[in-house]
Amino acid sequence: MEIEETYIKGLKIIRLTRFSDKRGSFLKVFNFEFFRDNYLSTDFKENYFSISVKNVIRGMHFQIPPYEHVKLVYLSQGRIFDVVLDLRKDSTTFGQYYSIIISSDNPVMIYIPVGCAHGFLSLEDSSIVSYLQTSSYNKESDAGIRWDSFGMNWNVKNPIVSERDKSFQRFDDFQSPFTK
Repeated sequence: MEIEETYIKGLKIIRLTRFSDKRGSFLKVFNFEFFRDNYLSTDFKENYFSISVKNVIRGMHFQIPPYEHVKLVYLSQGRIFDVVLDLRKDSTTFGQYYSIIISSDNPVMIYIPVGCAHGFLSLEDSSIVSYLQTSSYNKESDAGIRWDSFGMNWNVKNPIVSERDKSFQRFDDFQSPFTK
């Protein structure tokens, strides 16, 4: 595993090493000592995964205090365009987003700090995305920003978006409870 810093403070790309032979391949996605030595949270409370068809946009999701969380995202199968939006009002990158294509050819994990929203576009059918979170789901703290309200060009015509994700507030209307 190797860590890459991004221009959004606390947002990290963790490059994974693939081991392959005639049977297939193997990836290690978590190692306590690696996370501890790099000052990354290991206190995960929940683990989810989603399976999406091509052109599905999921996001932009986060939880507000007191149930905010660090999120660790990785792809098990398929190909996605992953996006993280900084919602920390005192951050120098407030309102900026980071995007990366994740695929089996580019096995990475995204370490998303508290105060950032996450979403992705599925670029292939049957894309499987896993999420580990440092807090449990809390309905009253569950929140989101409309996927099409912060300047991101998703480069997809007629995306498939849930009614819930369509109902999120626009970024310009969002009053952030997060600081850096």
